[in-house]
Amino acid sequence: MARPATGKTKLRNIRVPDGLWAAAKEKAAAEGSTLTDVILTALQRYVSTPRKPRSPDG
Repeated sequence: MARPATGKTKLRNIRVPDGLWAAAKEKAAAEGSTLTDVILTALQRYVSTPRKPRSPDG
């Protein structure tokens, strides 16, 4: 899922451990993708799934 290169998408900041970032970037490149595409796909999948019910304990 490629994003349009409009430059109009707001830039976001997140904190990610260096090792995880490097491994994800390497895997994305090996698959011909970008980390932006990987993150957007994961976030879209996350918001598309039903919410888990909260336990009565909190």
